[in-house]
Amino acid sequence: MIKQGRVLMKKVSDARISGLKWYSLLLAVLLVVCLLPFWTGQYYMQVFTIAFYYVVLASSWNLIAGYTGQFSLAHHAFAAIGGYASALWIIHSGFPIWMGILAALLSSTLMGFILGVLCLRMRAIYLAIATWAFAESVRIFISMTYKITRGDLGLAVPKIFLGEGRGVACYYLFLGLAAVTVLLLILINHSKMGYYLRAIRDDEMVARVMGIDTTRWKIFAFIISSGIAGIAGAFYGHYNGLLTPVMVDFNEMALIVIMVVIGGIRSIAGPVIGAIFIEILTETFREFGEIRMVVFALAVITIARLYNEGAIGIVRQFAQRISRRKQARKGLTR
Repeated sequence: MIKQGRVLMKKVSDARISGLKWYSLLLAVLLVVCLLPFWTGQYYMQVFTIAFYYVVLASSWNLIAGYTGQFSLAHHAFAAIGGYASALWIIHSGFPIWMGILAALLSSTLMGFILGVLCLRMRAIYLAIATWAFAESVRIFISMTYKITRGDLGLAVPKIFLGEGRGVACYYLFLGLAAVTVLLLILINHSKMGYYLRAIRDDEMVARVMGIDTTRWKIFAFIISSGIAGIAGAFYGHYNGLLTPVMVDFNEMALIVIMVVIGGIRSIAGPVIGAIFIEILTETFREFGEIRMVVFALAVITIARLYNEGAIGIVRQFAQRISRRKQARKGLTR
């Protein structure tokens, strides 16, 4: 008994040390990211600002696809709904930008609720087709309603910051938005809701037998995910100063899926890593046009085949191998 207790205490101690190492690494990365504007120029600051925008979209989509198992193809549409709702509300009412952000939240969550009620009883390919059809309908509506949205010409949007320090202010704004989103998803993941969503993902029939209202929790997750996307879209519109139907182009949705899969679906850190990595690659190979999407697609196929946990899974496997080697060396020295 004493020996077993010592072994258990050692495992707990090792787990605490491992946790402290990960938290230390996270704090170090956060410190570097916070100091990045002082080391880089305006261009790279803009690249990272857009990367943080995609961190929000990828992480919130992962809540639906990764933790609930619902493959929605309308996430980019909710970002566009939030962006246009905020812009139109401010333009026609004259209210401040924060009121437009509130309008974006309300409109995207409302549309998320309606679409969730209509579609989340579907499964697999049927859900994907239904949500894709919704996103295409949003894109066509934006393109056709020229008098309201200015169609393909684009809708001019009031910018959220002005002056020389605008780039730095927007950088920290989107960094804060990404950090709050990740923190919210961590809280959800470790809550009762997180356990319910994972149970639904693993086996919806068994979850229903256990007394979980699967439809209710799927709709609730869909509403949260849609609301986060709407807020991100609103901030993006006020950052960019122009909204066009390109926001609802299917390439945007494909990019979000690629970010999550390459980074690591069903994990918190995966979409963060994937979004930043893919955005940097996108800017690096922008001159190659659509060829980069082919390269990303091949990368997704390779990762799905060899490492279905993505980059975060590769890092974990590498860390486990190093840990095993260290333990083996300690055993030999004893």
